[in-house]
Amino acid sequence: VFLCTRGLKVTSTGPQTVQRAEGDSVTLGCSYMPSLLDTGEIDIEWSVLSPDTTKKDQMLLSYTGGTEYHHGGPRVTEGFSFAAGDPSKGDASLSIAQLSRNHTSTYQCKVKKSPGVDTRKVSLVVKVKPSVPRCWLEGGELVGGAVSLHCESSEGSTPLTYKWRRESKDPMPAAATQDGSTGELRISNHTQSFAGIYLCEVNNAVGAERCRISLRANKHPNRSAVIGGNVVGSLLLVFILLVFAGVLYWKLEDRRHHDREFSNEIRSRVKRADN
Repeated sequence: VFLCTRGLKVTSTGPQTVQRAEGDSVTLGCSYMPSLLDTGEIDIEWSVLSPDTTKKDQMLLSYTGGTEYHHGGPRVTEGFSFAAGDPSKGDASLSIAQLSRNHTSTYQCKVKKSPGVDTRKVSLVVKVKPSVPRCWLEGGELVGGAVSLHCESSEGSTPLTYKWRRESKDPMPAAATQDGSTGELRISNHTQSFAGIYLCEVNNAVGAERCRISLRANKHPNRSAVIGGNVVGSLLLVFILLVFAGVLYWKLEDRRHHDREFSNEIRSRVKRADN
């Protein structure tokens, strides 16, 4: 949006809305060209426009008489500076370092060189990049069954978009459907050809991250082998129980025999003593 009086003109033509990631830096363009009719000193102001029209805008940075001024205290203007070493040479662009979500606002550059004046407004939107997502699997990995791969970022400004692909660059299974908003990839009829490494990428307007997961294709166990194994296992268990019972019976009989001999010996000693 431009307001132009006399000859001075702001010439920056970049986007009116700029999106950047939290922690990044940004330069809001404000190049200008004075007219031969403008004879006064260069006066530059950068302000944050208040969304409430009944309140004053917050001036951040100004340049007048060859001197740069910061307004509102260090907490307000920390990280703000003119991009050019000398803003009077036609570049009044604003640099902001270490962006946070608090920097989301509409900024106005105002350049005056009497009698000319012009302005430019730029909306800055600071968003959070997606965090590294977590990949996990639900359902078995049996051939012929259904399996779901999931992907989720715990942080990141919405909207987040998820997309699955195969690391081998092979085409996605025809039996697979994916939901870009939830991060789910569902395979309804799993086959051996679907096994491999899968990558999930999550992105938003300011960044992207990804995770990977391995999908196997396990065959159903052989039923006859399972039945045979169960039979052998059962017979082995019966054999072990019989051996245990035999050993126990042998020990009990041996003890009874020993007790009988001991009793007979005691009785013999008693009889000899009586005689």
